[in-house]
Amino acid sequence: MEDVQITARENGPYLVKGPISLVDSDGNAYDVGGKELVVLCRCGHSANKPFCDGAHAKLGFTATERAKA
Repeated sequence: MEDVQITARENGPYLVKGPISLVDSDGNAYDVGGKELVVLCRCGHSANKPFCDGAHAKLGFTATERAKA
C-alpha cells in the first residue's frame, strides 16, 4: 500500500497525495474520482469545501505555522 502525504502549501491549500478516501462527519464519501492528488481548502473561504477553489489567493490568506524541528 502506498503512503499518503499531506503537504501544507505556503499560504495555500493542503495537497493530499496518495490513495485516499474522503468522508464527511456523517460518514458519506466525497467523490474524488479515484484521483491520487486532492487539494483541500485551508483558508475556509472556498465555495467548494472541502476542496480548494483558489479563494485563498483572492483573499490574501496567510499561514505562518511550521512543523517544530
